[in-house]
Amino acid sequence: QVHLVESGGGLVQPGGSLRLSCLASGTAWRIYDMGWYCQVPGKQRDLVARITRDGSTNYGDSVKGRFTISRDNSKNTVYLQMNSLKPEDTAVYSCWAKSLVSGSYVDSWGQGTQVTVSS
Repeated sequence: QVHLVESGGGLVQPGGSLRLSCLASGTAWRIYDMGWYCQVPGKQRDLVARITRDGSTNYGDSVKGRFTISRDNSKNTVYLQMNSLKPEDTAVYSCWAKSLVSGSYVDSWGQGTQVTVSS
């Protein structure tokens, strides 16, 4: 199984920046796609950004041009650089990974980190 731990959330003023990190750990696995999703109470979880193992990316429409996803396969870590933050970016951000475990593809989720954009 893959265990994901996020870090880097917090409170930031509008227009500010944050960098989220997600470290993957576990045994007998190979990680393929990784990404970030966000969720606010009462709403569905939405895609923020995803990245393949070879670095191909896709973003949710609301964050294009402001957020950048990257990964370091040697460190089993995915990052989300969040710039020009807006109050509507406030949400719990969760890390996601698709991995191959014992011959089957498995989706894993982190516990989430709170991002609050407010003055």
